Parts: sequence; structure tokens; C-alpha cells
Amino acid sequence: MVGKGDLGLGDMDRRGGEWLRGGGPRSEIVISSRVRLARNLAGFPFLACANEDQKSEIVDRVKLPLAQLPLASSPYYVDVDDAAETLGSFLVERHLISRELQHGRGARGVAFGSDEAVSVMVNEEDHIRIQSIKTSLGLEEAWRTAVEIDRALESELDFAASATFGYLTACPTNVGTGLRASVMLHLPAMVQMKQIEKLFNAAHRTGLTVRGFYGEGTMASGDLYQISNQVTLAVTEEEILAGLEAILPTILDYERKCRDELLTARRVISVEDRCHRALALLRAARVLSSDEAMANLSAVRLGIVTGIVTGLDVEQVNELFVLTQPAHIQKMRGETIDPPARDAVRAAFVRENLGR
Repeated sequence: MVGKGDLGLGDMDRRGGEWLRGGGPRSEIVISSRVRLARNLAGFPFLACANEDQKSEIVDRVKLPLAQLPLASSPYYVDVDDAAETLGSFLVERHLISRELQHGRGARGVAFGSDEAVSVMVNEEDHIRIQSIKTSLGLEEAWRTAVEIDRALESELDFAASATFGYLTACPTNVGTGLRASVMLHLPAMVQMKQIEKLFNAAHRTGLTVRGFYGEGTMASGDLYQISNQVTLAVTEEEILAGLEAILPTILDYERKCRDELLTARRVISVEDRCHRALALLRAARVLSSDEAMANLSAVRLGIVTGIVTGLDVEQVNELFVLTQPAHIQKMRGETIDPPARDAVRAAFVRENLGR
């Protein structure tokens, strides 16, 4: 396992992770599926009560088992506490770490494979956060992978657990299974039809929560939303996954109905205009902010999956949602650059990727 501090991560600034490739079940709406498990080491305090020596000891205790995990052909471990700010932001943009880990204090890190299908954060809110992420609608596959990693680590580490409550976690909302399952959805039609509030209401009624592109505490960007379970205690992992999978068809069908409505004779010319204007702007702009890129990429993606836009594929746009983020632009340039310069580099990169 390689890497420490501000390491080079190959060509990651110019390619997306495997979870962005699309082509799986319901990929016209579902970007990715993710399973996350929260675990803590027995005999250590939760991080909010741990001192710096204890945090360092946790990292040292976990590193060897992490090095033995099957994390694809090129595994990495990044000491986030030693990493440059741009690298931390880059890992957040890749969905490999959370903002909480990036801005935490003391010894902390992340292990992940070159395909980015699995990442394991150390000393985030809990001592260990296992994440498995798959493209399109693949919750069961993500779950099986997370379980494999969990069992491999538990064979080497003693996890804090209670016979009554299950796995013990720093936040009471994660006690029990420690499982958060989520899907990232592209819902431009619901947004355009002003129906997105119905998603929030339906999720609340069924014990789910809706978050933005980067998860908890973030806003939606590019019409991308994450839907996940809230309850982890007094339910089994299978029940959590089944609950999410039970509501998903309703949400996906509603987005499909909204798309059908947008494509009716009285609306289609407006949608075609919006999609083609967005593509024209992306192909011509010399300055492009992150928000403008996300909004226009969303419109182009809708055009691709509805047949309005031809000659491009969904994977290109999925990747650009990530590759056009600020830290990616700076890694591409190999230096820290101010927002106006980033906007110019971003525009050139998008033109290069979406050129005729």
C-alpha cells in the first residue's frame, strides 16, 4: 500500500471512479449505490473523548489490517492529517472521504483501491468507516463487498459491541448495525416540474432522508440527490436494505413520469432548447464556474438519456460531475490556483471533453 501526504494519485484527476461508469440497472436515473458501516475499536474512547496519543494508536492499530485488504491492484493509504488542503478536498470530491475527516484533528487517514469501489476512513466520527460504492442500482453488490471488508477487519480487530444494542458508535443514530445505505439519483425532471418537495415528504414518511451531492449537510448540485436510511437500531441489515429498495421504484417511476411530461408536445421544444443550449455553452465557454458546470451538465445528461442529445454517453457526463470540481482542476494543473483561473481551466477541460 502506497502513499502519504501530498502523494501523486496517477491519472485520477482525468478519470472517474468505477462507480461513475453507468450502464447498470436504472442508470438513466441512478448514478451510484453506497453502503457504509461504522465501527469502533474496543478499549478505546470514542474520538470526541480521545487524546492525540490515542488517536495515533488507533491509526497504528488499524494500518496493518488495512494493508491486507483486497483493495484492487493499486491500493493507497493517505495520512489525511499530513495531506495538503487541496489533496483533502480532492478526496472529498471523489467521495472517498467526508468533509468531517478532511477537517478533523489528529491522526487520521483513508485506505482505498485504484478502482475506488471501497474506501476505509480511519478516525472520522468513528474509528473506522467502511464504504462500498457501486455504479447504478447495485445496493446488494455494495452490501456484499462491505461485509467482506468488515469481516476481514473484524478478524484482526476487536470491535466495540453490545449484546443488547449491537455495534457501538459515537453518534446514537448509528448504534446497532452501524449501516447507512444510500443511492445517488439524478432527478432533473422532478426539479423542473417543481415536484422535488414530494421526494422529501415521501422520504420522511418512510424513515429515509434526502441529502445533497456530498451527503450530510450539503445541498443538491446538478440535480443530484442522495437518499439513505435513518434508523440503524433494532433493525437488521437486510431490513434496512429492503426498506430503501422498497421505496426506490416509486421515486424512479415518478422521475420517469415527470420526464414523460416534459417530453409531451407542449413542453418538448422547451426541453430540447434547454439541453442543446447547455451543451452549446459547455462547448463554447471560456470561463465556467463549478455551479454553472453542474447545472449545464445536468441538462446535457437529461438530454442524453431522453435521446435529445446524441453523440455523447452518460459516463462522460457522470465523470465530469466530479472532474470539474475545484480540487480536481487544481490537481490537473499541479498547483493551487485562484477561482478565476480555475474557471478558465475548467472551461477548457470541458471543451476538450465535449468537443465535436
